[in-house]
Amino acid sequence: MVMSDIDSVKLFRNSAPYINAHRGKTFVLMFGGEAIEDANFANIISDIALLNSLGVKLVLVHGARPQIDQRIALRGVEKRFANNIRLTDKQTLESVKDAAGSVRSQIEALLTMGLANSPMHGSQIRVCSGNLVVAMPMGVRDGVDYEHTGLVRRIDVEGINDHLQDGSIVLLSPMGYSSTGEVFNLSHEDVATQAAIGLQADKLIIFSEHQGIIDESGKLCRNIDSAQLEGLLAGTDTHNQRAILHAIKESLAEDIPRCHCVGYHQDGALLQELFTRDGSGSLISKKHYEQLRQAKIEDVGGILQLINPLEEKGILVKRSRELLEAEIERFTLIERDGMVVACAAFYPYQSEGTGELACVATHPDYRGSSRGERLLEAIKQQAEQLGLTSIFVLTTVTAHWFQEQGFVQADLPSLPESKKELYNFQRNSKVFTLKF
Repeated sequence: MVMSDIDSVKLFRNSAPYINAHRGKTFVLMFGGEAIEDANFANIISDIALLNSLGVKLVLVHGARPQIDQRIALRGVEKRFANNIRLTDKQTLESVKDAAGSVRSQIEALLTMGLANSPMHGSQIRVCSGNLVVAMPMGVRDGVDYEHTGLVRRIDVEGINDHLQDGSIVLLSPMGYSSTGEVFNLSHEDVATQAAIGLQADKLIIFSEHQGIIDESGKLCRNIDSAQLEGLLAGTDTHNQRAILHAIKESLAEDIPRCHCVGYHQDGALLQELFTRDGSGSLISKKHYEQLRQAKIEDVGGILQLINPLEEKGILVKRSRELLEAEIERFTLIERDGMVVACAAFYPYQSEGTGELACVATHPDYRGSSRGERLLEAIKQQAEQLGLTSIFVLTTVTAHWFQEQGFVQADLPSLPESKKELYNFQRNSKVFTLKF
């Protein structure tokens, strides 16, 4: 699909809030050796360079499992695993060092490339790596000696921050060094998680073979909170996804605000995830990305932006800013990344045992995803808490949607007396009620 100049300008303008939000923040990006071998990896490197040019502080953590396997095979060494963890003897360690060093050099070369007519032209990126990860042996577990397989003991936070402050990209390999001068083979998931926690990074971003986190039915989970994460962990039987989910769970538990999972096959997935409202993969946070909550006075502007187009078309009754400010506590809304995407108001008539559902609106870009149903359920809960037995709505053009939600058409006399006195015969709205 060819993007017009107008579309390009609109996209650039819409990305401006995210550019401002991400500038100066620290992101840890994690990708396995499979991503490095993918044909799209050069595009990922270009997008990483773009993030660096926009002022994002970047720590890259790479894996090297397929590259290690290749070198083990060439040396004729047997691959040995216990509990899906590689057993690293001295011969295997040589393959680990060879593979990790080769991959690191490949990434550094790609980040240095500055050919004319390429996205990297003029970038002049500095890449720093070294003994920034202190390791310790995994030891003997259940009678199995893991030898040179280790765990992260400590991240050199001060050293990494010094490099980041200088504008460099920090590159961490799946190897660590001990105070005794030994080298240990580490899980790149462990390195990335501990780096994010130690640096108190603003984001941990993980590249996956899938578009993001996949549920048991194979469906992409776009927005995941902590409770859903536990369910996904319990339901997955894939080692790669389980490792990713564990890294995310541990990061969230240590107050990393947001984790993302994007596909390394998809060109531009990283930029789409970070600079568009809907993203490309999975966003995981302690709280749901879309929050259903009571409106506050600060939401008046967002609600007006949402309902004004519907008021202009005559679908909703016009409300002035003053009226909306006075009635703001009546509104429930759904907020998506700072934007009001749906709202509804509720006016109880306590003595008649009913209440009015009004001003139901959903942004046109976010219809068809049960947001209206979520709002209706929240309003019903409010009504039940007040001891009401029904709610009613006046509508001119959305009668079918309310009927689908269980509302039935009623006559004008069924309205509360005070509401009947205010009925606008010129609008000729239909009355629908829902009893519970």
